[in-house]
Amino acid sequence: MTLSKSFDTTREAESSKAPKAEARSPRRLPTTAKPSVATELGALLDGPNASFRDDLRSFLNNPELFPHPELSLEQQREHTFNNLTKVRDFGGFTYGLRRAHGGEGKPNLATFTLEGLAWVDGSLAIKSGVQWGLWGGALDQLGTERHIEWIKKAANLELPGCFAMTERGHGSDVQSLETTATYDPETDEFVINTPSDTAVKNYIGNAAKDGRAAVVFTQLITPGNEGRSHGVHAIIVPIRDENGNELPGVSLGDHGHKGGLVGVDNGTLRFDHVRVPRENLLNRFADVDENGKYSSPIESKNARFFTMLGTLIRGRIGVSGAAGAATEASLDIAIRYANRRRQFEGATGAEKRLIEHRQHRRRLLIPLARTYALHLLYNQILERYQEQNDQHEAGTWSVTEPTEEQKFAAREMESLAAAIKSAQTQHANRTIQECREACGGAGYMSENRLTTYRADADVFATFEGDNTVLIQMVGKNLLTAYGREMNDMSPWDTVKYAATTATDVVNRRYGFTTRLQGLVDRVNPSEASLFDATYQAKLIDDRAQSVLLSLVRRIQPARKADKVQAAAIVDQCQDHLIAAGWARVDTLLVQAMIEAEERLEEGSMARQVFEQLRHLFVFDTIVQHAGWYQEHNLIPAGRIKAARAAINDLVDSLAPWSVVLVDAFGVPSEVHNIPMLNEAGVDPLHT
Repeated sequence: MTLSKSFDTTREAESSKAPKAEARSPRRLPTTAKPSVATELGALLDGPNASFRDDLRSFLNNPELFPHPELSLEQQREHTFNNLTKVRDFGGFTYGLRRAHGGEGKPNLATFTLEGLAWVDGSLAIKSGVQWGLWGGALDQLGTERHIEWIKKAANLELPGCFAMTERGHGSDVQSLETTATYDPETDEFVINTPSDTAVKNYIGNAAKDGRAAVVFTQLITPGNEGRSHGVHAIIVPIRDENGNELPGVSLGDHGHKGGLVGVDNGTLRFDHVRVPRENLLNRFADVDENGKYSSPIESKNARFFTMLGTLIRGRIGVSGAAGAATEASLDIAIRYANRRRQFEGATGAEKRLIEHRQHRRRLLIPLARTYALHLLYNQILERYQEQNDQHEAGTWSVTEPTEEQKFAAREMESLAAAIKSAQTQHANRTIQECREACGGAGYMSENRLTTYRADADVFATFEGDNTVLIQMVGKNLLTAYGREMNDMSPWDTVKYAATTATDVVNRRYGFTTRLQGLVDRVNPSEASLFDATYQAKLIDDRAQSVLLSLVRRIQPARKADKVQAAAIVDQCQDHLIAAGWARVDTLLVQAMIEAEERLEEGSMARQVFEQLRHLFVFDTIVQHAGWYQEHNLIPAGRIKAARAAINDLVDSLAPWSVVLVDAFGVPSEVHNIPMLNEAGVDPLHT
């Protein structure tokens, strides 16, 4: 039995044009789900670190770790800070420290910890991320042996701290920060100063209440440089004494109640010629001696800046993991509710469960498929990041003197981090809102957690990099990666390079493995089935390549323009650059799903279920861009109709397996220990 008669009819209508165009569609899954499939899919999602993730789940399944929305602002902050001690004692974040600083050099385990915390409390996740990922991470990644004591105190929570980068006038544009650090050779100190209102540090976690010191990003000025900055550098600046009082010259503000993450004390920092010892400069990539002489193993100012920021992209990956966890927890709640709550009589005269209504299946299962794809891509990116970190730890990759291949790998890593952060956080905001609405009035009650997940995830779209800015970074990397060091290029040089190497840019297949790319290259569209994995990969990748090629063509007129005109042309192409970035994300996602599927046993029920998830993700992506595919004559109208019909068939087939699919996430059971899933009148689950 195929998924639907309507789908077969559509397929047959095409057969006169392409006799071999369609294989038979996947059979409908059994209506009785096998819980064992959740174990197999869970192992796929957990990857090689399942043991650590299981330990994390055990730690997290604790009611004390969850937020209490009824608490006041101050009480919620206190609750969150107190729970930091439990996180410290679990020890997940300390795994991420460099071995030279007492850790294990396993940033992937630290990132999993942040991800897991977001299952239970976004405030606790971000508060922990500030303490160990940003404040502690900056000390660890930018400091040297002279900062060991600072690192130890951050790790054991003896010294709560801040990561003071963003300014009122400059957020994403870090190179243009205004705060200054001027070296005074007479006292062997740096003088930290906020020269204007726009230089005030804004939105700084831990600044309003708990922070005792901050890593402050400043323009570094030395006497021998004629007042010019050496670029942005990071310096440790104490901000409070042991009693919590402001230190001289430091002015602290409190942002108060926010739209979410209420337990995080975000505030402002302002410095009035605050003096700190020269040794407080985090000097892994640059230093100043007692005479004021500046030195760095990286000669280029721009390269030095990007190298410094490149060591901090783990935070960006961590935010994507936190967003994914909030999404998974919300789907876990909404899908369980859909399988219990009854509404409207069916043909039998009995009320139907929400999951038995097709539109309800569509609104939850389509984003569920994309959530799987994002989780698997996140795993791949984090594994690649860990591999690069291992090379740094082993000394086979010098951060200050990388090879050309390593420079490319670093740029690609930055692009991947931007891609997964943008995709995960955008998807989180859309999906959690859908989950809230899918639960009706019950979903709007704070006691049922969804409004908290929604509020806490909202800011993920703009911190650790605004998504609109980050997705352009992905697009720019498509134009400028492969064969050229771009960090030192001006925007005008970038335009000239991209416009003159269109063929090389377009012909390179970004992100695909050699094996998968070989299969894709051999696909014959006239003979391929919509359900064929390699044909699906080709359809998604063809769009990414075509959008990129047309972008390159659009900016070609800039080759003969002056710099002002060239900048105007680039600005006019900004929407196209963003489209290229998002198309790249879809290519990465379909690749991640196909490669993960091959790790499941051929013919197993788990693989059959996952295969239908892959179809659902791909067909939804195609339908979203149906106009583009038809405009470019890549998919005929009949196949678009077939994909639309298949989406309905797939959500029907997957509905009985929906609870199994969220069980595979391994969300702690306390997450769905909520009134709307325990109240009288709501059926228990039968799985």
